[in-house]
Amino acid sequence: MRLRELFALPTLSRRTIEVWRRNAKVFMKTYRVNFIPPVVEPILYLAALGFGLGLFVKEIEGVSYAKFIAPALIGITIMNASFFECTYASFVRMYFQRTFDAIMATPLNVDEVIAGEMLWGATRSVISTSIMLAVITVFGLATYPFALLAIPFAFVGGLMFAAFGMCFTAITPRIDSLNYPTSLFVTPMFLVSGTFFPLSALPSGVQTFANLFVPLVPVVKIARALTLGRLEFDLLLSLVWILAVAGVFFIIAVNMMKKRLIV
Repeated sequence: MRLRELFALPTLSRRTIEVWRRNAKVFMKTYRVNFIPPVVEPILYLAALGFGLGLFVKEIEGVSYAKFIAPALIGITIMNASFFECTYASFVRMYFQRTFDAIMATPLNVDEVIAGEMLWGATRSVISTSIMLAVITVFGLATYPFALLAIPFAFVGGLMFAAFGMCFTAITPRIDSLNYPTSLFVTPMFLVSGTFFPLSALPSGVQTFANLFVPLVPVVKIARALTLGRLEFDLLLSLVWILAVAGVFFIIAVNMMKKRLIV
């Protein structure tokens, strides 16, 4: 695929929202099942790590271990919700359910279908983050009113990971192959992005690499600052990084999927 084709601006209109609306309706029909994991998972993590392991860990960066990992769980939720929505769920809609084919039989074009998918992936991050924030609030681990900003921020971070997920979907021959980006891309970030221990514990070279190239790092950094009420100017740099990467990969994802769907 030529670079000019890869970075061609997508052709979008207000009809893009129809794809989002379709996925939202399907989601609400099974809302009971969809809401269970975002509620249960943070409780298990906080119980096992925050309050369990936390008994043996001293304060980190001036806060208890539970308060340290609670914002990281929000960052992880932002990543997982949108990434898996735009990989496994999108692959199912594309290949098994043939939903994309049905939608493209309407006046909507390919660009609008894929863009709508990624917007819905970002929305899934917002939904899951809202639930996660409510849970950690019950445990007294969030500082208001700044913690509320994590909800709109979830859309921005979610859009970035939705775009990453859609790029992998575009090159995945079978749904089983999505295990590779999950194991080699998502899992390492889950563990070493300042989530369960500070980046300062890593060698300086690794810290530099993580800050420049690991997408979850700025997401966790901003989520932690918002949740703990520690806003600093350098967070704007992290936000600009996320917006830039999200914009670039949004365009790339649309064009890669267009290449796959239009033979």
